[in-house]
Amino acid sequence: MADWNAEQYLKFEDQRTRPARELLAQIPVTAPRKVADIGCGPGNSTALLVERWPEAPVIGVDTSADMLRQARERLPQHKFVEANVAHWAPPPETDVLFANAVFQWVPDHLKQLKRLLAGLDEGGVLAVQMPDNLDEPSHVMMREVAFQEPWRHQLSQAAELRDLLPKPGAYYDALRPLCSRLDIWHTVYNHVLDDAAAIVEWVKGTGLRPFIDPLDLHERKAYLAAYTARVAAAYPPQSDGKVLLRFPRIFMVAIK
Repeated sequence: MADWNAEQYLKFEDQRTRPARELLAQIPVTAPRKVADIGCGPGNSTALLVERWPEAPVIGVDTSADMLRQARERLPQHKFVEANVAHWAPPPETDVLFANAVFQWVPDHLKQLKRLLAGLDEGGVLAVQMPDNLDEPSHVMMREVAFQEPWRHQLSQAAELRDLLPKPGAYYDALRPLCSRLDIWHTVYNHVLDDAAAIVEWVKGTGLRPFIDPLDLHERKAYLAAYTARVAAAYPPQSDGKVLLRFPRIFMVAIK
């Protein structure tokens, strides 16, 4: 995929940040020595960590140069590094590993979660949130349109960049032997958006990227028109004209 677009992602900053706030609220650490924000994006989640633990060094990690540029502008006093979490290890004495909406993109992410959790000192916390929405109409229809002509050839592999997440029991069995306590839960958000076009704008910043990045301008316009028509049919307006984007997410807080 092309690099992430921080401006597109931040069009819905408040609603995208809400899961990070709710994940952070479940971390019982009062005075961590160091904190890492894995997949920090444009720094909206990092800002929450800095506010929660103003005395702790906080480092942000991401693969996107544009996201990191935005994060550094937002929090110039903190360190941000460009790295793939699959090849990254936290600095010694890191007590909180925070990962908001990143591991769904990481191949074999259960292996990586186990590695990171195993490396924490006693009392350290791994806190993770991931979208669990590949079965939602917004994402099913991305694949349906991609498998049509004339996009089938170019987009045949786009749906393979994200797999369905394992069931909660798989995470429990993998992580529980490595920690003293493990909480796992789902939250289903119903984001109030202006219309079907707003849903498309939302997913253009995240899940739709593998489907539109390979296309030229003309192809992208045609794909988005076909996709938007399906979204409009699947998400009818409410009584006030707004639409509700149903969005399930899984949360995990593992205490070493």
